[in-house]
Amino acid sequence: MAKGKLRRRLRRFDESLSDQPVHAITDRVQIPSDPVSPGRRITTRVVYALGALFAAVIIVYLDRHGYRDIESSPNPDDPLSFLDCLYYATVSLSTTGYGDITPVTPSARLINVLVITPLRVAFLIVLIGTTVETLTTQSRQVYQIQRWRNRVRNHIVIVGYGTKGRTAAAAMVGDEIAPADIVVVDENAAALERAKSAGLVTVRGNATDSEVLRLASAQHAKSIIVATNRDDTAVLVTLTARELAPNAKIIAAVRETDNEHLLKQSGADSTVVTSETAGRLLGIAVQTPSVVEVMEDLLTPDAGFAIAEREVTPKEVGGSPRHLSDIVLGVVRGGTLVRVDEPDVDALELGDRLLYIRSADAER
Repeated sequence: MAKGKLRRRLRRFDESLSDQPVHAITDRVQIPSDPVSPGRRITTRVVYALGALFAAVIIVYLDRHGYRDIESSPNPDDPLSFLDCLYYATVSLSTTGYGDITPVTPSARLINVLVITPLRVAFLIVLIGTTVETLTTQSRQVYQIQRWRNRVRNHIVIVGYGTKGRTAAAAMVGDEIAPADIVVVDENAAALERAKSAGLVTVRGNATDSEVLRLASAQHAKSIIVATNRDDTAVLVTLTARELAPNAKIIAAVRETDNEHLLKQSGADSTVVTSETAGRLLGIAVQTPSVVEVMEDLLTPDAGFAIAEREVTPKEVGGSPRHLSDIVLGVVRGGTLVRVDEPDVDALELGDRLLYIRSADAER
């Protein structure tokens, strides 16, 4: 009964956000794109306008015998000069149209209808590019969101983009996870802007609502990281995420040890107690600060040494992990981590995974 009430409290919208048309959620979901400078935009528009103009000039020049200049040419049969063609194309595309040069042959008039008129429309579109760009930007964003929602699978969702969430994203990107495979869910506009600047997909909303997590396609996610600022919020988010994505791996951060069991009961696969972890590092740094430096190095995957995980190769089966060239810290067997000095893992088996220390600089 209590669980049912909790579900009803978490459902805040009468209409499912995930069922709404894409254009209705563009203010919530943002797909990162490469920024374009204003100078480059203006240059691009000028190039397009000149391209349309000179295309019209060439077309008119090739059919210059089909036009007549009633003002300056003494002989009506004289063809137009290149300057005349440039003048005609300019006044035609700008819709000025003085009427001194006119198409007189059927072919020239047909070309004007089929070619010059579309070029005139294109030229006008370039001139009002600001309005058109606004419309095309919105349409492009709708298309990108629709395409992303159809294709996104096995991605990683980060709930909360504070210090913990931002550091987690940086660590994953440093471990060669594509930024486009990371989705950030947060309510803070500044945090979402930072995430978008880092190339991450962002979803604005409260992650305790299952519909917001649906917008982030959490039901198709490989992993969900809960990095909220409050323990009670982390518990609610974990409960909602587990109900929505029963097969996803959920890693949740908690400030106090007393709340760790609540996260595990809510469905978290792994928990990190941030206050105790920071406290241990502070205590170690008093006597052996170099140990803290090494641990920081191990936790930074894109430089120096790093802790990594890999599968056991067929050649390594039957051997001891302590005799390998890699520095092995533990063996993951059947989903359980066993220390390397335990007798249970003295002989490696096919399907085991090794937790070892790798050199990021050597790999590069």
